[in-house]
Amino acid sequence: MTSLATTYLGLKLKNPLVVSSSSLTDSPEKLQRLQEAGAGAVVLKSVFEEQLELEAMKIDKSLNAGEGVSAEATGMFADIPFEMGPGEYLKLIEKSKRAVNIPVIASVNCVRGGKWSSFARKISEAGADALELNLYALQTDPEKGAAAVEKEYLDAVAEVRAATRLPLAVKLSPFFSSIPNMVAQLAKRGANAAVLFNRFYQPNLDIFAMKTVSRLHLSHPDDALLPLRWIGLLHGRVPKLELAATSGIHDGQTALKMILAGAQVAMVCSAIFRNKEQQLTQMLAEMEAWMRAKEYRTIDEVRGLLSQKSNPEPQAFERSQYIKMLVGFD
Repeated sequence: MTSLATTYLGLKLKNPLVVSSSSLTDSPEKLQRLQEAGAGAVVLKSVFEEQLELEAMKIDKSLNAGEGVSAEATGMFADIPFEMGPGEYLKLIEKSKRAVNIPVIASVNCVRGGKWSSFARKISEAGADALELNLYALQTDPEKGAAAVEKEYLDAVAEVRAATRLPLAVKLSPFFSSIPNMVAQLAKRGANAAVLFNRFYQPNLDIFAMKTVSRLHLSHPDDALLPLRWIGLLHGRVPKLELAATSGIHDGQTALKMILAGAQVAMVCSAIFRNKEQQLTQMLAEMEAWMRAKEYRTIDEVRGLLSQKSNPEPQAFERSQYIKMLVGFD
């Protein structure tokens, strides 16, 4: 008998497939459908730091009067019709916990710490099982160095950790000079897991209308290779920190690859947008069939078997693989 049951952030999951934060997870009704299809846990759609700042400063009608509010909040974000404010978000957590019996992880999309960090306590009081911080800011100031950027992120994690005892995951971009060091520093600030990696939505140009256009692009299977590599490199190197894989996970085989590399869970989003909730059911069937064929009893037996630490070809994760591929390419 095979079992996909595992844990993530100290929570018991019936399997390692977690639905990522998105519009797929913005209502209790949607969460129920995901649970029925087999989701092991869900990350709720994010509430944004800018929303929390705006409410805390009471500047909905006079944004420019808010000293210390970010440029994003006082400019472009003032015109965005957010579907859900902080109060509604807390109600979403409460309703979601009543609607499903799988872990419900709240999500805050943020740039820095500050006054909004106290909202983490309200998230805990509303009943969330854990919290995911989605850290992202586009750095455009040529005078701001990498150390300052990293400090801003790490300070935000430390402030949230000080505000709540909820299990804490941090979702990162791949654009750090030293990903291993950044992940290790997150652990020192109290993070329990690192989610690798964020995907960004790039603006395009319409050369006929002469304007900037934005469009949502779903992930593709090849996008999984980046988190796969870094999870394989990091597995077992940062004590007491779990790794979650996200981006490009479209089938059960790719989810298994992430677990083999060392991921605690595999996060799914674009595959569900393309194929609806039943994609989760299909992925779980693929994973169980593979485990039976390989005679593994539990998914935890599989974790990290092909990480760099355990791989018979550890050099495949590093520069030698790059040289070998380019030299041999005809």
